[in-house]
Amino acid sequence: QVQLVESGGGSVQPGGSLRLSCAASGSIFSIRTMGWYRQAPGKQRELVATITSGGSSNYADSVKGRLTIARDNAKNTVYLQMNSLKAEDTAVYYCNVDLTYRRRDGYSTRGDYWGQGIQVTVSS
Repeated sequence: QVQLVESGGGSVQPGGSLRLSCAASGSIFSIRTMGWYRQAPGKQRELVATITSGGSSNYADSVKGRLTIARDNAKNTVYLQMNSLKAEDTAVYYCNVDLTYRRRDGYSTRGDYWGQGIQVTVSS
């Protein structure tokens, strides 16, 4: 099985910082694009940032310059460094990984997997 485990969320005051981590484990052959999405109550899930296997990143305009995505291929982990946080950043954050893994029947398959979601709250 493939597992994505998120960590690093919590509560912080405006202007503060947090770092989210998402580690993938299992019989993984390769990982392509990794990313972070977020969803606030009553709103649609939106893209925050993505990073390709080659290191190219893409950011939502609302977070550019404040949030930074990075990956550690040796650890199958994607990070989101969150600086200068604002109240509008409050949401549940989900990591997303496009990967290929070996199934129990011996076949390899490509899939798009999501973490469990982790709460980030920015308030005074």
